[in-house]
Amino acid sequence: MKIAGLDIGTTGCKCTVFDETGRELGRAYRDYPVKRAVSGHEIDVNALRDGVCEVLREMSAQYPDIGGIGVTSFGETFVLTDEAGMPLLPAMLYTDPRGHEECAELAERLGEMHIAEITGLRPHEMYGISKLMWVKRHHPEVFGRAVHALQMEDYIVFLLSGQTVIDYSLATRTMAFDIHKLDWSDEILSAAGICRELFSKPVPSGTVGGGVTKEASALTGLPEGALVVAVSQDQVAAAVGAGAFSGSVAVDGAGTVECLTPVYDSIPDIRPMYDGYFSVVPYVFPGKYVAYAFSYTGGALIQWCTETLAKKEKEEAAREGISVNELLERRYAEKHGNEPSGLLVLPHFAGAATPYMDTGSKGVIIGLTTDTDTAEIYRACMEGVAFEMYVNYLAVKKSGVHFERINATGGGARSKIWMQMKADILNIPITALKTVDAGTVGSAMLTGVAAGIFSGLEDAAVHMVEETATYTPDAAMHEKYMRIFERYRKVYEAVRPLV
Repeated sequence: MKIAGLDIGTTGCKCTVFDETGRELGRAYRDYPVKRAVSGHEIDVNALRDGVCEVLREMSAQYPDIGGIGVTSFGETFVLTDEAGMPLLPAMLYTDPRGHEECAELAERLGEMHIAEITGLRPHEMYGISKLMWVKRHHPEVFGRAVHALQMEDYIVFLLSGQTVIDYSLATRTMAFDIHKLDWSDEILSAAGICRELFSKPVPSGTVGGGVTKEASALTGLPEGALVVAVSQDQVAAAVGAGAFSGSVAVDGAGTVECLTPVYDSIPDIRPMYDGYFSVVPYVFPGKYVAYAFSYTGGALIQWCTETLAKKEKEEAAREGISVNELLERRYAEKHGNEPSGLLVLPHFAGAATPYMDTGSKGVIIGLTTDTDTAEIYRACMEGVAFEMYVNYLAVKKSGVHFERINATGGGARSKIWMQMKADILNIPITALKTVDAGTVGSAMLTGVAAGIFSGLEDAAVHMVEETATYTPDAAMHEKYMRIFERYRKVYEAVRPLV
């Protein structure tokens, strides 16, 4: 029997298949369009559904004995459907500005801190309840026909199994879920004027939603009766896939977005979490929680640098048969060794995430001269992402987090230079993991446990979580970086009034 992890993102979905020992066998990917306009940011759920069906057909054609599939997805975005699951409107992404007024009204009625104490979230229009209120106000006829309000995880679980269940971590992203009672909050729903019957049944992460129906089998090629598992939000699945099971370990998701995910062995103090816009999210182990401390531009900033500034270097790297990243890192080392760049880069090229949540902030490069070359800017971009990570670490530390090491996943974990830099700046050992797609690995791990292939997540981790190298902090380098950090931490406040 094979197991599969399905990871649904905002611009594409991927499915990875593993055998009974946890060895990866194959993967498929499809993208789908996102529509962005001044008035709204939407995704066509029909296109998303078609993409999911395509990757499932591709994988099931190669591996017809898939016995279980775990579903993980991005959060916040929901779709209103009829009884059969047919979408009634395009789905609004978390970046969609609609719902701002409704969020303010809800906060006025209940109080921002009270909402945070219930939901673990500081009120923001990105969350589903505000946008549901907007739809009810502006499209009452559509809202009146809605039977389900589904996020992408429970939408696909419903498509495959006919059952409406949502795991706790995705339910949290509605800002209508009580993280203490692990159920929908009647107080928030009443204040919002939204009935709980619209929502799926909340279940622990990794719960079997049902079996693949005959109709879904015809659509996807999956065997009828194969287990469909409601896994989690993608960052929670990535934490599982990185083997972070206790408060001693955090995860650095070094992908397009840079996300630091600490694990809490009990619910953290809400006040510092509120101050830093950090979410408190139920984890896969009862009584444990995680938080998301993130920057919108992690790997995205590095990609911007290589694609915009390093076009000539990309051609040279191609001729040498290496990546442009390797070329730029080598050139910098040849000229400067391992010394800091001397530049300051504020990596807010797509706005500022935690602990600011300031979408109006902009990226900044300080210290340029006519002698500055591309390799130096590239290095400075890496430093800027790492410094922003340190800003988040200091902020989240106030909540009582006490991790002793970090497991790193994603494409950025392949860079030895970047991993050592992060270890030096944070002054914490960082272990790079082999897997790039920790979300699909974590999804498959939970599916393997649900299917009885693994006795538990620790057993699954032995088979599926593989370490590549551990980077130990260099005390001398940490001191150098801290002197620079004292200047870096002033950049946001100095520049923000100007942009």
